[in-house]
Parts: sequence; C-alpha cells; structure tokens
Amino acid sequence: MDLRNLFSKISFDNKNKEQATKKDAPSHWVKCPDCNALMFFKEVENQDNVCPKCSFHMRVGAKRRIEILSDEGSFVEFDANLKPNDPLKFVDKLSYKKRVEEGYEKTGRVSSVISGECTINSIPVQLVVFDFAFMGGSLGSVEGEKIVRAVNRAIAKREPLIIVSASGGARMQESTFSLMQMAKTSAALKKLDSHKLPYISILTDPTMGGVSASFAFLGDIIMAEPGALIGFAGQRVIKQTIGADLPEGFQRAEFLLEKGSIDMVVNRREMKKTLTDLLTIFKNEEKIS
Repeated sequence: MDLRNLFSKISFDNKNKEQATKKDAPSHWVKCPDCNALMFFKEVENQDNVCPKCSFHMRVGAKRRIEILSDEGSFVEFDANLKPNDPLKFVDKLSYKKRVEEGYEKTGRVSSVISGECTINSIPVQLVVFDFAFMGGSLGSVEGEKIVRAVNRAIAKREPLIIVSASGGARMQESTFSLMQMAKTSAALKKLDSHKLPYISILTDPTMGGVSASFAFLGDIIMAEPGALIGFAGQRVIKQTIGADLPEGFQRAEFLLEKGSIDMVVNRREMKKTLTDLLTIFKNEEKIS
C-alpha cells in the first residue's frame, strides 16, 4: 500500500472527526447581544436568560417560558395534535409544507403556539405561549384555534387567561385564512370579557404585525418585558411611508409605557411574582376559581 495515501486518509478522517465533534458539541458560553459579556451558560439559565451583567432579556422558547411562569410539573398541554393545512398550496422560496417541516425540526412541534393549563403559585390559569423559533411565531389557523379553545376552557372553568406573545405577525402562507384569526381571537376575548374573566397579555421580543393589532393589545392588563420590540409595521417601512425620522426606541416597551400604550414593563425574573399579585387581586375581586 502507498504510505502517502494511507497517511492522507488517516489525516482526512481525523479532520472530519474533529469537525463533527466541534459541530455537535454544545456551547458552554453565552455572549450577551447587548453588552457583549461572555458568560457560562448555566449562569444565564439561572437568571432566566436575563444577562446578569446588563439585564438584557434574551429570547427564550415556549417550553422555557412555561418553566419560568408555571409551578413545577403543573402544566398540561391541550390541542397538541392540531396541524396546519395548506389551503393555498403556497410556495415562495420553499413550499408551506416544507417550512412547517423545518419548524418541526427546530422545535419538535407543528405550531408556533403551546396552549394548556397550569398553576402559578397555586392559582389555576389557562396559558398560551408563542414560540418565535417556529416560523417567526406567526399567527395561522391552528394558532387562532388554540387561542379560542383556551378562551373556551377559561370560561368553562372560570379561570383567568394569559397569552405570552412572541410573533412577527400573521402567517403570509395562509393569506386571508391567517388574517381571519385576528377577528376570530378578538371575538373570543370579547366573550371572555362578557363572563367577567381576566385576560393578561404579556408582550415579549418581538410582538409585531397582526398579533399586535389584535389579541396582544386586548388584555385587561398589558405587560411587556424590558426592551421588547412591539409594533405593527417595521421602523423602516414607517419611515419610508411618513417621510420623517422616528424617535429613538419608539417601538420598544419602555417608550410604549411612557406613551400609555401598555400598563407595565416587568423584568422576567419578577414576572411570576407580578402575575401572582395580579391574579390574587382578580381572584378576590371577581371570585374566579
């Protein structure tokens, strides 16, 4: 055997193994997008994914959000079997079916919403959480249906409803079917209100488009995480439309609070306690279960 070929093969195999190891190995360090501090990932996890150096709120997935808000082991998911259809056979760079498959590979789900019930410091609630990792947290027919069913469960059990939004808006691959969810969810929330049951809306980064134009801003209490991007159209589109410079940070949570568009900005690490205080007030006022 030619020794040169043998050594080349060994070198090539070792290089491939090294590259595979680097690719598969989990990152143990997290760099803050805001202050650029480099931190051990456990340090960040223990702070609920809030930078311990500058308090920047990093994005978290739906499952992690549920862990942060609900009592341990109390969350029960509903409607996990609902899957989106492709009524328009929509294709842009990829088919709608392919994008759903990609979302499933990223999150293990076929929807941008997890809905269910849980307790928050022993107070039972219906909880709906968006996951931006699935198609940008876009609102489609399945997501709208899950929200409506959560409203119906809240009414049947006399429980509060909490929706945590993280979305780029309506899902373009469903066109009008997606836009209809804005009216559908808003009508359901009106029904919840008629039963004098509380709805708390939590806006996280980002909450945009048709989501912000419907159920996200219909809460009895509207709270947001610090620095969350919240609005309808993007800043560049607005600037081109009105032909004027925009105030710095005008679509951030703190600006919206200053202008009275939301009720409070709450640090993620204080969110569960704040929710508990609000739910306790509602429970005493409305005598919810």
